[in-house]
Amino acid sequence: MRTHFVGLCPALSLLLCGLAAVSHAAPLTSSGPAESPCAGSTQFLVGAALSDITGPAAEVGMMGYAQVAQKTAGIHIRLRSRAFVIASPCNGKRVVFVSADLGMVFQAVKQQVVERLRARFGDLYTEDNVLLSATHTHSGPGGYSHYTLYNLTTFGFVPQNFEAIVSGIVDSISRAHARLAPGTLRLAAGELLGASRNRSPLAYQLNPPEERERYTTDVDTRMTLLRLTRTDGKEVGLIDWFAVHATSMGNENHFISGDNKGLASYLFELERGTRYTPDSDSFVAAFANANEGDSSPNVLGGTHGGGADDFEDTELSARKQHDFALRLWLEARTPVTGGVDYRHVHVKMDAVDVAPAFADGTPHRTCPAAIGLSMLAGAEDGPGFGSEGASCATVHALWSQFTCAAVTTPCQAEKPIVLEMGSMRPYPWTPEVLPLQLVTLGNVALVAVPFELTTMSGRRLRQTVAARLAPMGVTEVVIAGLSNAYSGYVATREEYARQDYEGASTHFGPWTLAALQQGFDGLASALRDSRTLAPGPTPRDLRAAVVGLQPGVMFDDKLLWVDFGQVITDAKPAATRGDTVTVTFWGGHPRNDLKLGGTYMRVQRRMYDGTWVDVAYDWDWETKYHWERENCVPTLGCSRVTVSWRIPLDTAPGIYRLMHEGDWKSGWDGRVRPYTGTSRSFTVR
Repeated sequence: MRTHFVGLCPALSLLLCGLAAVSHAAPLTSSGPAESPCAGSTQFLVGAALSDITGPAAEVGMMGYAQVAQKTAGIHIRLRSRAFVIASPCNGKRVVFVSADLGMVFQAVKQQVVERLRARFGDLYTEDNVLLSATHTHSGPGGYSHYTLYNLTTFGFVPQNFEAIVSGIVDSISRAHARLAPGTLRLAAGELLGASRNRSPLAYQLNPPEERERYTTDVDTRMTLLRLTRTDGKEVGLIDWFAVHATSMGNENHFISGDNKGLASYLFELERGTRYTPDSDSFVAAFANANEGDSSPNVLGGTHGGGADDFEDTELSARKQHDFALRLWLEARTPVTGGVDYRHVHVKMDAVDVAPAFADGTPHRTCPAAIGLSMLAGAEDGPGFGSEGASCATVHALWSQFTCAAVTTPCQAEKPIVLEMGSMRPYPWTPEVLPLQLVTLGNVALVAVPFELTTMSGRRLRQTVAARLAPMGVTEVVIAGLSNAYSGYVATREEYARQDYEGASTHFGPWTLAALQQGFDGLASALRDSRTLAPGPTPRDLRAAVVGLQPGVMFDDKLLWVDFGQVITDAKPAATRGDTVTVTFWGGHPRNDLKLGGTYMRVQRRMYDGTWVDVAYDWDWETKYHWERENCVPTLGCSRVTVSWRIPLDTAPGIYRLMHEGDWKSGWDGRVRPYTGTSRSFTVR
C-alpha cells in the first residue's frame, strides 16, 4: 500500500484578519509602482554549494508513503541540499533558495536553519529571505517533523536524521554565501511533454470547461530554468522547476534515493565534473519541484513508469527531465533583469476569512485541519485502502452519520472526515500557522507554498501573482512547492468536491486555494508597491515536546571467529562491462556514523604503479550499499553489509576491487570504532 502524506481579509489599508493576525493589501488602488533603482540591471552576486543530508541508512521509517514496514536498509544515491545565494547590488538585497532531496521541508527544519544562520550571520539571513524547498522524494528517512501526523510511521522523532538535515542545509547555505561573486542569471522555459500524467483526471475534469480549454494538457508541462554564471565565465549552476511527483521509487523500496529529481541533478552534475566533497567548489544542479500535487511520473498509469522496475522507472523519468533541462540550458540566453526582493508572512490557515472576490462571490472561511476518507485510499500511483472519490454524497450512510455530521463538516463540505488534526491536544497534529513567501529575482517570481498544489491550483495561483506583478516587469511566475513548512495538499474548489486523494488531503477545507490566492495577492501588491507587511502570528516551536520511541544502536556483534569487515561472499575473479559485482561483509550498524560527506563503499582501480584510485562511491547510480540484520548466535546484534557495482559500459579494462567502510559499537565500553573490508581483486574485461 502507498498512502501519500504526503491573507486574508481584503482592506483599503493594513488590517488584522481575526486570529490570523496577518496584513493584507487591497486590490489595485495605487497609481503604480515607483521606478526601481534596479530597473534594467543584469548584475547579481551569485553563489552555490551542496551538502550531504543523507540520514540513517537502516531501520528508520521512510517519509512519503506512510508505510510502517518501509524502513531504510541502504543507499542507492545520497540526498543533497543544493543551496543558492543570489544578491542584487543595485538594492542591497539577497535571497537564499535551497532545493533539498527531502519528502517535505517541515516547519521545524526551517525554524532551526534560520536560527543557526542568524547565530552565524546576524540579520543577513532571516525567515523572510530564506526559501527552503523539497524535491518530494519518497525514499528518504523520516522522523524529522515536530508534528505528530508526520512521525506516526517512524515511531516518533528521529534526532539523528533531523540534525543531518538541518546541519547539512546550513552548511550548504554557508558555503554558497562564501562563494558569492559577480555574475548573471539567464532564463529559459519550455513545455516538457510525456514526463508526467494526471493521477486524478476525473477531478481535473470538474474544473470549468472554459478554463480547461486554455490548456492543452491536464498536467503542468512547463519547465523553467535559471542558468547562473559568474562574470569570469565560471558556470555556477542551474535551478530547474518542473512539476512531477518524485514517486518513481515505490513503497517496497528500502534504499535511500533522491528519486527522479535527485538522479536528474546527479546526471547533470556528473557531466560537469561535480565533486561531492565538503571543500569542493563545484557546479550545482537543482531540479526543484513545483505544483506536482496531481502529477505522477508513472506515465503508463498506476505505479508504472515505463521501466522493468523502480530503478528503470526512476532513470527514465530523470533522463526526461535532465535532457529537456540540457536543451533549456543551451537555449538560456534571455538575461534576468531587475533586483532581488521578497515578502513573507505567517497565516493562521484554519481561520482565514476569504473575500467574495477570491471565491464564488460570497464570503467563506477556512476550516480546522482534517483529512477525508479518500486519503486512506491513496493516490493512483500509491493505492491504499478503499477507493478515491468518497464524498459525503457517496459514502455509506452509517459512515456519513458519524463523519459527515461532525462539527467541522459544514465547513469541510463534501469531506467525510477520518481525522481532525486541528482539534488534537495539547497541540494540533499538523501545523496551522503557515508561511507564505514571495521572492522576485528580477523579472522571475517564486511563489513559495507549504503545500502540494494540484495542476489547476498552481495555474490559478500563478495567474493571481502575475496580474499583480506584471506592472513591475515580472514575466515568469514559478510555484516553489513544498516550501518552508508542510500541511497537505491544495485542490481547486471543483476538484475538492469529488474528494479524490488530493481533495481529501486538502486540510483546511474547500476554500484553501482561494485563501492562498488572497494571501499572495496581498504579498504581491505589497512587493510591487514597496510596502512592508505585518509578520503575522508566530508558529509554535515544539522542539521540547517531540517524542522519539526508536532506540539507538545498543551494540554491534559478530561471530567470535570473524572480524568486522571480513568478507562473507567475495567477488568473482573476472567480470565484463554490464555485469554486477557483489560482495558481502560482516559489518556494523550504519547509524553509528552517517558518513556525511563520506561513503560506505568505494570502487577502486589499480594503477600501473600499484596504487589504488577511487572510481565510484555509494552515491553513484551504478552502486548500491545494502544493510540487513544478521541473526547470529548468541545475539541479534549482527549486521550483514552487501555492496554492489553495476559495471558501466564505458569502464576502462583493468584490475578493480570493492571496499566497505563502516563503524561498530562495543557493547562493553560503548565506544564506536571504524573498520574496513576489501574484496579480492577482479579483472574487468
